[in-house]
Amino acid sequence: MSDARSGLRPAIDRLADRALEATMVERIAIALVSTLLALCIGLVIVAAAGYDPVRFANQLLVGSFGGERAISRTLRYSTLFVLTGVAVAVAFRAGVFNIGVQGQFVVGGFATVVSIVGLAPYLPAGTAAGWLLIVVGTLAGVVAGGLYAALPGALKAYRGANEIITTIMLNFIATGFVGWLVAGRFSDPEVTAMRTRRLPDNVELPSVIFSDPNLSIVGLVATLAVVAAVALLMSRTSFGYDMVTSGHQGAAATYSGVDAKRMIVSTMTVSGMVAGLAGAVFAIMIQGYYTDPTGVGNYGFDAIAVSLLAANNPLGVVPAGLLFGGLESGGSNIQINSDVPVQLIDGVVGLVVLFVAAPELFRMAAARTGLGGDRR
Repeated sequence: MSDARSGLRPAIDRLADRALEATMVERIAIALVSTLLALCIGLVIVAAAGYDPVRFANQLLVGSFGGERAISRTLRYSTLFVLTGVAVAVAFRAGVFNIGVQGQFVVGGFATVVSIVGLAPYLPAGTAAGWLLIVVGTLAGVVAGGLYAALPGALKAYRGANEIITTIMLNFIATGFVGWLVAGRFSDPEVTAMRTRRLPDNVELPSVIFSDPNLSIVGLVATLAVVAAVALLMSRTSFGYDMVTSGHQGAAATYSGVDAKRMIVSTMTVSGMVAGLAGAVFAIMIQGYYTDPTGVGNYGFDAIAVSLLAANNPLGVVPAGLLFGGLESGGSNIQINSDVPVQLIDGVVGLVVLFVAAPELFRMAAARTGLGGDRR
């Protein structure tokens, strides 16, 4: 038994070394192979359940990229996955685990709707006023998301609270509290559904390229601009360097003159601001009002897998978000146009997520635990 264990550790170290030294191209290739392998296994499960695997695969592909409607739906989902994925990546790359992006997404979207609906009666109708409301609402969402993320950041920095626990708890608090407000103080008295008033007609983003009313080229461009800005912030500025150093090596950051505690709060704030922006985009571009938070989707939770797939690289979040957007769009198409149970669809999609994220999880574990013969 001891011989087996002594032979196993070197093998794990060699595997860890290979994973840690993998280039971005190699990691993308691993993700593609993992996706194909997971889909193959998923199709076998579909066949074993008594459904046509060929039809399942065809509907998944058609639902993701088979025509303008499918592409626009994929890009719509991808926009939110990319933004929430960047929010997670900012914190993870800086050594802070923000598991509360879902709550920050909810708070940001709700703040956006409430600010626009509250300010609209005081402004004239028209395009100019509509754009002003969009700007104000977006800023409100960004600020709300940032402040909501700063709270667990401050608890970690100044009280030593575990940010994983506090951010998870704050997800439930955000969902419950916003749901209570939507059902009460901010509900629309003219409808029976649990939702706020609709945004004014002049508050809309132009589609331009796509005919889908829930997808705007403005939202896509803004998303890519945020990705580029965050990537530059993290890799080309002293502020980004201090963020990463404070999260991973707090003592070293303090020794070099950086307030490590303040930078942890700043990291969480920046992460929450991006999550709040995602909530604003969801509210303005897609929904047009706010409803029970349990029905707005799990973008903040799925963003964790998106960020892991991208190795917590803001630029890598773009293709990772496209993959998740395609899976979400294809899954919706299968659910609508076939009799395959939604549980089976979610299972196959979850299998893809698991296979794609597993190599990056191993890579992160190796980096944190010191696995690898060349690094001891």
